[in-house]
Amino acid sequence: MRFFLNEDINFLVTNRLPRRFATKLVGRIARIEHPLIARPSLALWKFFAGVDLSDARTTRFKSLRDGFVRALRDGAREFDADSDSIASPCDALVGAHGRIEEDRLYQVKGFPYRLGDLIPDAALVERYRDGSFVTLRLTAGMYHRFHAPTDLVVEGVTYVSGDCWNVNPIALKRVERLFCRNERAVIEARVLMSGQPMLIVPVAAILVASIRLHCLDTERTLREHGPGRTACSARIGKGEEMGWFEHGSTIILFLPKGMRLSDTLVEGQAIRAGAVIGHVG
Repeated sequence: MRFFLNEDINFLVTNRLPRRFATKLVGRIARIEHPLIARPSLALWKFFAGVDLSDARTTRFKSLRDGFVRALRDGAREFDADSDSIASPCDALVGAHGRIEEDRLYQVKGFPYRLGDLIPDAALVERYRDGSFVTLRLTAGMYHRFHAPTDLVVEGVTYVSGDCWNVNPIALKRVERLFCRNERAVIEARVLMSGQPMLIVPVAAILVASIRLHCLDTERTLREHGPGRTACSARIGKGEEMGWFEHGSTIILFLPKGMRLSDTLVEGQAIRAGAVIGHVG
């Protein structure tokens, strides 16, 4: 274990191997239900990822993928009914967050990127200029489903094809504009009560280049139309499931000027889906 805690070795092992090949290979292995493959895979995942299954709906999984995308018991994550509060859409470690300086933000201190490099739409970039953002990182052992942070309407989803770099802190301190390089989905939404915009950007990573959404058939859309924007009109209640990752990854939440993040957010803090992270007004 100490061997892999060395930053140079961790970066080499998780990023310098053929990332696309590794991602496809793990994706295939994760779906195998044969006990000779599934049981050792699940055991290794539980050991190395520090998995907590105390709130899982079931702890009996047919495959490694079943463990990754597990559902929780009813009531395991609570979302308050306050229409002014913005909840964390997922279990996560809080990463970089704060104000967007015009169109500049950062993945970690000293590693800035521009909103226009992440979002391929100039009008959207202008909408969130001088707004705020919060980076939420899901580790491999965490609950991988994500939920609506408030009552909202999804107006469109843009899939951006890309690489699958690891998104852990070690990689964020070494790879410039990392989030802008990886596969991602740009989810355009509006707060139901106020009509204010909100942007939810799930970013894929190595071993996890699979983002699934309930508001559209993501696999069919990509197969028939390829990367690009798909218009939709999906009303989703606060706390309702929006989609899931096939493994751990990152969600970046963007708020326009006038909406605000909670002052209690601390980088490195572990939070659960439903925790208040901001306010509409």
